[in-house]
Amino acid sequence: MVTVRADENETLRSGDAEVEIEDPQDDAVPLVRYQITSYGVDFDVEGLCRRLGDGEIVIPKFQRDYVWNQVQASRFIESLLFGLPVPGIFLSRDFDSSQYVVIDGQQRLRTLQFFRDGAFDPASGSKTSGDFKLKGVQEDFKGLTYQELMQNDRFRLDNSIIHATVVKQDSPSDDDTSMYHIFDRINTKGLRLSSQEIRSALYHGKFIDHLGVLNQVSSWRSIFGGVQTRQKDQELILRFLAFFFDGERYRRPMSEFLTQFVGRRRNPCDDFLQDSESIFTRTMDAFANAMCKRAFRPERALNAAVFDSMSVGLARRLASSGRTPSPEQLEEAHSDLLGDKEYIEAVSSWTSYERFVKTRMKKAIDRFAAL
Repeated sequence: MVTVRADENETLRSGDAEVEIEDPQDDAVPLVRYQITSYGVDFDVEGLCRRLGDGEIVIPKFQRDYVWNQVQASRFIESLLFGLPVPGIFLSRDFDSSQYVVIDGQQRLRTLQFFRDGAFDPASGSKTSGDFKLKGVQEDFKGLTYQELMQNDRFRLDNSIIHATVVKQDSPSDDDTSMYHIFDRINTKGLRLSSQEIRSALYHGKFIDHLGVLNQVSSWRSIFGGVQTRQKDQELILRFLAFFFDGERYRRPMSEFLTQFVGRRRNPCDDFLQDSESIFTRTMDAFANAMCKRAFRPERALNAAVFDSMSVGLARRLASSGRTPSPEQLEEAHSDLLGDKEYIEAVSSWTSYERFVKTRMKKAIDRFAAL
């Protein structure tokens, strides 16, 4: 039995503008108890590389760039050639595809792949790309490629064992958010992954790809600004869709609500994708036409609580009537909400509490419905 406390404590700066996220004091959330099965699998290096090449083992494409230099990578290979033990990897088994998704271990796995393929290629177009010749290692191995190793050394490397821990959530059965928390806690080295980056890793599929498409909508870009490398812009789009389609399910913490929504919609039907693109685009077009970057910024920063309530409020109006209010009408509704003391309280602090979410959503939906 694994007990995880999910909490929110995140702030972020995007380009020249800040984005106000959730209340950093929102940590008083119920304990979530999971029943998790884990088992060990010993893979040989040759088998790991084959599975990576075949797509049976998947390194989520969003994950942190390869960060090892050639000396670090060479020393990892040398450890295996010496027969030394190396750290294991963590995998999650995808129920739908039967693929293994890498939770932790991409640096080691890609190093093995690079060396056996003969090319050190940490990133497309990188100045450090080139032939993978061992560097910073013992003289017997220095300067050698995989093909140049003695046959017995190649056999030793290919037959070296990498231990994998494979995890699977057994309960609760209605969501698999434990994988999110495991990933969050394992991947703490260096720059901490954002919540949306973790979702992109664990729930890769049609919906995550769709968020990337919506993130290029021109009106949204004019409102938010430049593309955010930590995916906060995509998380805001997810937030809009989650409240628009499943707002009645909301329970804090916000991060768990969003993760559960992604899990349920991982590979949705085409009708959902078309509907979500239509309503998001129409909503952002209307706000961009009326006030552009001012739309969700009561002050300098884009306020996530203002964004979720106003965007959902207008989206509900568009979905019910089909007619887009004039820019003047949107300006008036926008000003009225920002002049409402209860609304301001609900978007200013403790913003993930159910009471404040319900208050700001109702006020925004009612105000835009009146246009």
